[in-house]
Amino acid sequence: MATAIGIDIGGTKLRAARVKDGVIEAQATAASSPDPREVQSRVLALVADMRTAAVTALGIGVPGQVQATSRRVLSGGYVDLSGFDFAAEIEATTGLPVVIENDATMALLGEAAHGAARAKQNVVMLTIGTGIGGAILEQGRVLRGRGSAGQLGHLCIDQHGRQCVCGRVGCVETTSSGTAFGTHLAEAGLPATTRVEDLLGRSDATSAAVIKAWAGPLRAAIDSLIATCNPDCVVIGGGAGPAAVAALATVPARASWFDAPVLGASLGDDAGVIGAAAAAMRAHPGKRAVLVNGVPASGKSSVARALSDATGWPVLALDTIKNPFLEILPPGDRLFNRTLGRASYAAIFDLIAEAPAGSTFIIDAWFGFQPLETLSDHIARSGLGQLAEVWCNAAPETIGARYAARLDARPAGHPGADYVPELIELARRAAPTGLAARFDVETTTPVDLPGIIAWLQDLWGGTAKVLP
Repeated sequence: MATAIGIDIGGTKLRAARVKDGVIEAQATAASSPDPREVQSRVLALVADMRTAAVTALGIGVPGQVQATSRRVLSGGYVDLSGFDFAAEIEATTGLPVVIENDATMALLGEAAHGAARAKQNVVMLTIGTGIGGAILEQGRVLRGRGSAGQLGHLCIDQHGRQCVCGRVGCVETTSSGTAFGTHLAEAGLPATTRVEDLLGRSDATSAAVIKAWAGPLRAAIDSLIATCNPDCVVIGGGAGPAAVAALATVPARASWFDAPVLGASLGDDAGVIGAAAAAMRAHPGKRAVLVNGVPASGKSSVARALSDATGWPVLALDTIKNPFLEILPPGDRLFNRTLGRASYAAIFDLIAEAPAGSTFIIDAWFGFQPLETLSDHIARSGLGQLAEVWCNAAPETIGARYAARLDARPAGHPGADYVPELIELARRAAPTGLAARFDVETTTPVDLPGIIAWLQDLWGGTAKVLP
């Protein structure tokens, strides 16, 4: 299966991870730098360290505003990459397609794909750290506005409040970020080393006042976001995220028309790199295939053709490749037919290997006629990054009757009527490959084609482009 590298650029360190299906396979870090060219050099070194033949794309989360469509960084803080086309230069050097987003957006995509907001379509995320980042998922898509929506740390919660670095007054970042917590401690005369957990464990008025000053405005911002966005949930992440969730418990939301659960992020510091990898795979999913599987005469070819008609994805079928040889070459025995089948099987994946990235195929075959290790090897060399399996089945006797009825339409070289009892027994013990998520089809009833397509879209994270 295909893999992506996720990069999270922070003010203290640069993190890189090679990620497959939301699981980190390997990771490395490097020190950050205020020099953008030095950051570029270190990112390239991290990519070289993480890269394998399976890596097909690269995702990068950066601080500041990002125009995602043009991949331009518009602003930054300690690490400011706005002075040059950072994504294009990384792409040119590595040869990998690059997706670049704000770091909070990457964290949201990580939590939505593999974390606390998994399978949720409408999500608001706030990342609490040195500042406050944010991002919004609307119907499964990042809300962008004119290009860089989601700067949720700059929601105004007090028009007479503190001056913000953005130029406005009273942004929630000025009251509820990690930096702001330090300010509250200083104003209360408490040591700078005091933690939120320390204050929550005390019962004195000073501790309670600091927690209220820090968490109260954050609760107000969350309440406004819930009323505005009507999300499935609000996720709180970032380095100070767990502390913020604990502090919010002391400032409960008021009863209202508007409600949504507030969840702590579950991926921790890995959210950024996992989300960056997920974004890269979402934008550049590599090649995909639907394995339409079943024994001969199970109805798989009809299902494959119907799915192809609905999506425009080409069908690669064993018989399509094999039959012209059976028609032109002298008649052979069953061993000859099986040998052609193995060659045709390899040819299918050779064709996929030559296809451009982003291609999607429907493979119509009885995959059980060869060992699963052979199939796995073919998948690996063909560059397929995403798989789905549609398992076609019917009663064994029905399958046998279908095969017998089609004997006259098959080229010489296919097994004859003596194969029917063997096929019936095969149908009784046949099983899907188990190499991918599966949709079961009983082919004696009308095929639920809309159901298959909806399942594929959900499985592939909205990247399954189909015709209306």
